[in-house]
Amino acid sequence: MKIKDLFQNKKVVFSFEIFPPKVNSSIQTIYNTLEELKGLNPDYISVTYGAGGSVKNNNTIELSSLVKNKYGIESVAHLTCIGSSKNDITYYLNELKKNNIENILALRGDIPKDKQVIGELVHANQLIKHISDNVDFNIAAACYPEGHIEHKGLYREIESMKRKEEAGASYFISQLFFDNNLYYNFQEEVCAANVRLPIQAGIMPVTNKKQIERIISLSGASLPDKFKRIMERYEHNPEALRDAGIAYAVEQIVDLISTGVDGIHVYIMNNAYLAKKISSSIENILSTVNKIELV
Repeated sequence: MKIKDLFQNKKVVFSFEIFPPKVNSSIQTIYNTLEELKGLNPDYISVTYGAGGSVKNNNTIELSSLVKNKYGIESVAHLTCIGSSKNDITYYLNELKKNNIENILALRGDIPKDKQVIGELVHANQLIKHISDNVDFNIAAACYPEGHIEHKGLYREIESMKRKEEAGASYFISQLFFDNNLYYNFQEEVCAANVRLPIQAGIMPVTNKKQIERIISLSGASLPDKFKRIMERYEHNPEALRDAGIAYAVEQIVDLISTGVDGIHVYIMNNAYLAKKISSSIENILSTVNKIELV
């Protein structure tokens, strides 16, 4: 199934994101996580790219295939273009086809620290167009509610989204955020700019202080005062911080669903406990909203 069809048939598309073990590590380590996730009935699971590998040497395809073909959950395989030739990308796409995978999240990828960008495609919209011109995949793209960390500001972000839409993307998954008001402002700006593709809101439950510090350094996401107070109050109590982080994420999700968001994409960091707690907390509201839409 192509994920774009889900947005036609459901009120709120709900998904998880996981990552593969590092190259040369056993993929067995994630079996237990998948066993628990399958009972939560997500609409799909996305699998991040590589974990240090190359196009021909990473576990993304293997794990995406497990999700789809063993566990019966639709999968979305991430693909980055930085450092890869068109031939590399064609090889990857062919391997996805062999494994019955129809959906891709097309990304630029991180610029190398030495700034020596190697590859024939250097922007996500170029990768999206290359895929859509050559192979029949459903293509998702990333968006950044506070602007990309490399070029803060919504004007440049929305221009980037337009290029991705024109290149052949069918929906967006947002970078994580902690302030729903910023997301709603982003939605208004996107709508005003006539970008019409569905957008899934990206949510990450924060479970420890080091995690949030790393997230902020990588994404540049803003922290509202309410979130800061939670961190300050529970930073020396790991269990309480974990539970407070889950509660904060659930509150975000319920608020987003109540305003008619297209979808929710939860970055669970391979932690089935987080996925189960969040799913159980929103199960009733998600079910109710989707049934209303289908009536």
